Amino acid sequence: MNGQKSIFSYLSNDLPAGLVVFLVALPLCLGIALASGAPLFSGIIAGVVGGIIVGFFSGSHTSVSGPAAGLTVIVLNAITELGSFEIFLTAVFFAGVFQVLMGVLKAGVIGYYFPSAVIKGMLAGIGIILIIKQIPYAFGVNESKSLANYIPFINDWESVMELRNLSQEFELGAILITLLSMIVLIVWDQPIIKKLAFSRLVPGPLVVVLLGIGINLLFKAILPSFYLDVEDRVVLPVLSSFDGFLDLFVFPDFTQVFNSDVWLAAFTIGVIASLETLLSLEAADKIDPYKRISPPNRELFAQGLGNMVNGLIGGLPVTAVIVRSSANVGAGARSKFSAIFHGFLLFGSVLIIPKALNLIPLASLAAILLMVGYKLAKVSLFKSQASLGWDQFLPFIITILGIVIFDLLIGIGLGMGVAIVYILLRNFQNSYLLESKKADNGDTIKITLSEEVSFLNKGALIKALEEIPDGKHVIIDGSKSKVIDHDVLEVIENFRTNAPSRNIDVDTIKIRGIKVSGLH
Repeated sequence: MNGQKSIFSYLSNDLPAGLVVFLVALPLCLGIALASGAPLFSGIIAGVVGGIIVGFFSGSHTSVSGPAAGLTVIVLNAITELGSFEIFLTAVFFAGVFQVLMGVLKAGVIGYYFPSAVIKGMLAGIGIILIIKQIPYAFGVNESKSLANYIPFINDWESVMELRNLSQEFELGAILITLLSMIVLIVWDQPIIKKLAFSRLVPGPLVVVLLGIGINLLFKAILPSFYLDVEDRVVLPVLSSFDGFLDLFVFPDFTQVFNSDVWLAAFTIGVIASLETLLSLEAADKIDPYKRISPPNRELFAQGLGNMVNGLIGGLPVTAVIVRSSANVGAGARSKFSAIFHGFLLFGSVLIIPKALNLIPLASLAAILLMVGYKLAKVSLFKSQASLGWDQFLPFIITILGIVIFDLLIGIGLGMGVAIVYILLRNFQNSYLLESKKADNGDTIKITLSEEVSFLNKGALIKALEEIPDGKHVIIDGSKSKVIDHDVLEVIENFRTNAPSRNIDVDTIKIRGIKVSGLH
């Protein structure tokens, strides 16, 4: 892919992908706002800002930003402790300022030092919790009926245990729509269907949503007992005037700027939102089929601008969100225009077609998210990690257990702790210095890896590869290396995959574990 092309160069890919992301983002925006104790419209504002503002300034081709489920508890506590949503917005604004400063000071490199086993564990853990949290909606049971609020990634185990009561409390109409929707999504994902032009123009989730609306209207006509009423469908505000639209915005209370609790909340939101963004950003890069590397400092700057705008007009804080990013990549997005387009769709949806969107059964959306969760935590991922050895599998599985049992940050911390122990044990015996030199031929650059190359070297290697001018012949020499970490192998493989777009020819010497051509 030519990086010089305009973001408008791939509209045939990005417009359908943006629509898919919109369909995934809409219930998340509303659900996270509800779970956060904030006005529902604040979730829509955050989705719009995350798509348009953050999307425009971001350097990522695939990442999608929006209100973060991982911040729900923090937001709820901050609103409660600060006493009003207006004061909370002041904290959101200054959290954005903090993130902008982090971007300017180039603090984004900390994202390079998270091993891939932990990132993959984060994805799988999120997928598992996403599946758990969608089960009530798949059965037609939601917060208005007795089970938990729709709060992905937040570990409400009392609600999880209540899932056993689904045999007593469910909607047959919802179950039927969920099953048919999942069948459609599975069929739509088959290679024989993907080859058809129709399937590329009409994404599976769109078919599922239209199917769900159609089936539910059919229920209303011929099987009223199966019909899903308002409480089992999407609910958006229906505006009657422009003044009513303006009334939905809330503005910060800057009179509390000297309140220490505001600054504590701002710092907490800024740090955790930045960490979640950097992890999600690298995770999105890993699933990008073109293996492009997103600039983390620019992403922090973009996220900061987005949160400053959210604080000024009444939106929840945003981060890069891997669920939406996964849906974006899976739908075939080629540039960041898909994220921007999904932001415009969110904005237009509340203005133009709220009544139509309010016909969408939550069961249809649950089916879409169940499939997203499965793709993040499929069995083949566990088998792949296990085949790489304990130094990859143990951090992976510990991260998953920590996220599922406790929460996102604790899980990441536990996984990182295990990964660091393995690295320290290895580094007692070997050096992990990286040296590079230019060969006699001016068009050839040779990078010689050291005796021990761990994920701690990943950032330096990425920087060295990014700085190589286009059109060069690159030799990566691993003949002196006793151990090359799996993360480093992935960096080399990603560089090799993307090299043709930069007219770079890559050869490797004695580097095993990646699919490369050249010297071995």
